[in-house]
Amino acid sequence: MPEGKKPAEDLYSAKTHLHQPVPEVSTVNATALPADAPEGALPSEVRPEIVTWEKLCQAIKASGKAYNMEMITKAYDLANKAHNGVCRRSGEPYICHPLAVARLVLDLGMDSESIAAALLHDVVEDTPTTLEDLTAAFGEEVALLVDGVTKLTKIQFSNIEELQAENLRKMLLAMSRDVRVMIIKLCDRLHNMRTGDAWPEQKRRDKARETMEVYAPIANRLGILNVKEELEDRSLHYLDPVGYEEISKMLSERAGEEFLARVSSVIELRLKESGIEGATIKRRVKSIYGIYRKTIMQNKSFDEIYDIYAVRVILDTLAECYSTLGLIHDMYHPLPNRFKDYISTPKPNGYQSLHTTVIGHEGIPFEVQIRTRKMDEQAEYGVAAHWKYKEGLDGHDKLDERLAWVSQLLENQRVSEDSGNLLHDLKSDLLPEEVFAFTPKGDVINLPTGATCIDFAYAIHSAVGNRMVGCKVNNRMVPIDHVVSTGEIIEVILGPADKGPSRDWLKIVRTSEAKSKIRNWFKKMRREENIQEGRDTLARELRREMIFIPDDELDEFIGSCCRRLRQNNAEELYAAIGYGGITIANCLPKLKEEWQKRKSEEGKNEQLAKVDLSKVHATDGVVVEGFDNTPIKFAKCCSPLPGDPIVGFITRGFGVSIHKQSCVNAISSMKDPTNAPRWVKAYWADSVKDSYKAGLEIVALDRNELLRDVLSALADIRVPIYTMNARQVENNCAVVSLTIGINNTEHLNRVVARLSKVKDVLKVTRS
Repeated sequence: MPEGKKPAEDLYSAKTHLHQPVPEVSTVNATALPADAPEGALPSEVRPEIVTWEKLCQAIKASGKAYNMEMITKAYDLANKAHNGVCRRSGEPYICHPLAVARLVLDLGMDSESIAAALLHDVVEDTPTTLEDLTAAFGEEVALLVDGVTKLTKIQFSNIEELQAENLRKMLLAMSRDVRVMIIKLCDRLHNMRTGDAWPEQKRRDKARETMEVYAPIANRLGILNVKEELEDRSLHYLDPVGYEEISKMLSERAGEEFLARVSSVIELRLKESGIEGATIKRRVKSIYGIYRKTIMQNKSFDEIYDIYAVRVILDTLAECYSTLGLIHDMYHPLPNRFKDYISTPKPNGYQSLHTTVIGHEGIPFEVQIRTRKMDEQAEYGVAAHWKYKEGLDGHDKLDERLAWVSQLLENQRVSEDSGNLLHDLKSDLLPEEVFAFTPKGDVINLPTGATCIDFAYAIHSAVGNRMVGCKVNNRMVPIDHVVSTGEIIEVILGPADKGPSRDWLKIVRTSEAKSKIRNWFKKMRREENIQEGRDTLARELRREMIFIPDDELDEFIGSCCRRLRQNNAEELYAAIGYGGITIANCLPKLKEEWQKRKSEEGKNEQLAKVDLSKVHATDGVVVEGFDNTPIKFAKCCSPLPGDPIVGFITRGFGVSIHKQSCVNAISSMKDPTNAPRWVKAYWADSVKDSYKAGLEIVALDRNELLRDVLSALADIRVPIYTMNARQVENNCAVVSLTIGINNTEHLNRVVARLSKVKDVLKVTRS
């Protein structure tokens, strides 16, 4: 769409399925399509027009608002100088990206500080410019906005999940103080997704998945539906291009534009005849991703989706909304159970509207959305409406209420030190689907889809959840893990005052609020129990990882690692593990690093014992020269069997590890001067009677009863089976992975020969 050209009046999603040349105020769509985009093209199918400084100035002037052009010009000059000589992957100068983000921020109606911060949002991260430089040049407000968007690229994290969680935590914290941080970040991500074709394939998929799981739900929660829908569509375009194209093709084959135009004219005429003047009629086609979720993920046919086409009626008063609803139901046949009153019960993001689905005279179902102009502004711009339709931060109290969920999420994270919990809780709390249930007194409790009665109890109050022993749904007793549905009346049955929750509830509840309150109860009320539980669990996991630490030395070892795990001492770490505030999986990598560091330091001060290379007694069927009854373990990297030429490696503290002589790891280690002296001769005892584990992989044509025939063949030759896994692969084949008991290589060869004779088996290999 050319710069300066106004988008259609009836175009109110991020899609451009319908093009009606009716003047309207610019929206995010203004930069969605370039001037030469083909008619009917979708934003995901073409690259956006490059925004220049001159075009941004024209758009600012056309907005009619009094912007601080001195500040914005100064920000552009600094950004242009800082990014000078740098190009994006797609080839254009880097400054085009900050300019495009600033234009998106402008289209959302944001203030001068937001536009300046958008122009500067990458200078701290990518150039030598510091936050102190920005504070000195633009003041603290702009610097804080830039700092909130800047990622933590200069801090080293142990894994990508922790990095992602820390970035997100920082943005949420800044967002709780000033929501403009997240609005700028959403515009930044939107432009990156619009130009993502220049990314490598894997990066495109990773960014699309992150956008789908984190940023689109945040845009939805903030009520910026245009941005939310386009982020979802562009992510889908990268994640499932085939599904995207199928739905796009189905939409283009249907004459939705003509149908909606006819319906809109009929409704507009009927409203005038009924005395309702000044109504604005808009229309839209459902987003590609919205249709995808129902057709692909919910297995519905295209004709089973009743809200692909929608007409929106925008009125002046609330009374006119309900009057219009009656007129619509009089004109068209309403579908049962398809009416939703989001005016009396708004969505968590503040969205308000009446929704009803009716059948048109052509037999085509369509949705009618009825709302006031103020509600439409809120739905169009979400929290950004505070800047577009008010001056500055007027109405800030209401904005604080809208953003209370951010503070709640961050507060919950103070109880849990596990970085992985933030991503999980954010994804579960920001799901667009919500259910609404009622207390016996009629209070409305909104919860994410899939929430249980336990979540409901904790949503009322932590004391109610802690004392819960049962619940009634619509006056009928149900289990406490009953999944809540919209419209249910739920009564929580309370136990004694000292009743507490069960640890198992952490596996049942859906909301981060409930998990946080359960963990908090265990943290306060069961400290000694938590410490013992956490210590036992950690010691058990360390032994499983072959880290053997004497019990009287465990506390000292754990204490030395506590700072890396953000705990003050060993007791705090044990307690956090005990009540679920931190997971074992998050601790183990750092504990392993510390253990390896200690062992390497000990190794430098110790000389390996000289071994007398004489024949001694066999242990576990293996003779190791120079050792008598030493602990033996068989290396998992090569899984040696009797009959394989073998060699032994003297480990530090774990006995001797037995490898095949042809093992790649063994050959590599023998060439290392520091490890070479630790390799010793080993061979199988003459009379090996033990059974050894061996892995086999069977590739066969996929058919019914394949597994039965494989298992029957193994049973015939009396081979024990320890593990089995089967999966389908391409070309109508299946792969069966087995761990079986084998006496020696000769025995293994007989088993392979027997399995090769099973019908449709193509190949049997040792894994």
